Amino acid sequence: MTKGAEVAPSSVLGAADSEQSSHITVLLAEAVDALAIKKDGTYIDCTFGRGGHSKRILSQLGPKGRLFAIDQDMAAYAAGEAIDDPRFYMEHLHFSELNQLAAKHQLTSVDGILMDLGISSPQVDVGERGFSFRLNGPLDMRMDQTRGKTVAALLETITEKQLGEVIKHYGEERFAKQVARAIIKERTDGCAITTTGELAKIVASAIPKVEPGKNPATRTFQALRIFANQELEELSLILPQCLNLLAEDGRLVVISFHSLEDRAVKRFIKSEADRDDLPSNFPVKAKDLPQSRLVSVGKAIKPSEAEVKANPRARSAVMRVAMRTAVQ
Repeated sequence: MTKGAEVAPSSVLGAADSEQSSHITVLLAEAVDALAIKKDGTYIDCTFGRGGHSKRILSQLGPKGRLFAIDQDMAAYAAGEAIDDPRFYMEHLHFSELNQLAAKHQLTSVDGILMDLGISSPQVDVGERGFSFRLNGPLDMRMDQTRGKTVAALLETITEKQLGEVIKHYGEERFAKQVARAIIKERTDGCAITTTGELAKIVASAIPKVEPGKNPATRTFQALRIFANQELEELSLILPQCLNLLAEDGRLVVISFHSLEDRAVKRFIKSEADRDDLPSNFPVKAKDLPQSRLVSVGKAIKPSEAEVKANPRARSAVMRVAMRTAVQ
């Protein structure tokens, strides 16, 4: 096992065990089946979480198979370090640092890459992480607690216009302007927003019409989390790295929980599958056109009714699968 990261704070490590039981891996069988595991193959799990997908991949690998896992969350990293298997390697890395993993372990090609995007249940269910509007805690929301600014710190300097754009774009909140105005007014009045409870209360007071069965703070919290962790930027950086690492016939499997994520994945696969950006009547032979580097495998897959019933947090999941061609 690779010891590839700094030592986590004891409070984070201590939370790892208690969080384990709350996490249910979404599309577990479907995702691993989509990788078309080869017993002697090499795979990367880019979102280890609590190891649901990784453990299933390991169960299908032979003695010569290898699985590399990364996660930016220190509690997830700690959970990965607890796996004692010579075929398994765990690293504390962000999506954008996938090439660092390849360089460190001298990986020139892999047979499959899996990404399970978004936030995990253990992150939401621990109030001190700051992701939940239901559990009061410090307004943090960093997936990687070793770097970056907390949401509380971001709210100290962001302008009302910028905040409104963040909430509208990443949260798709139709009352984004009202929410941004209320948050900035609180700051202007000299009241620092430092807890999730404070923020949730401010957001609720700014939204005139609440969707049935949905907390009014849902979209704002989602937007601030995506913004603080640069989730869409990280996704845009890892996808080309995945393409370059995949061997011929290698599989890319991505599970998204947000329409913006799924759209980015869908567009990337399509852009690599259809590289002909020439005018329709341009005089060029078909054999001379740029050839596909990725091809979609089947249609987008969503959780079954039974899975959603057992795990309501799976309801928005969408899985897309693509296969690498021989074209460079």
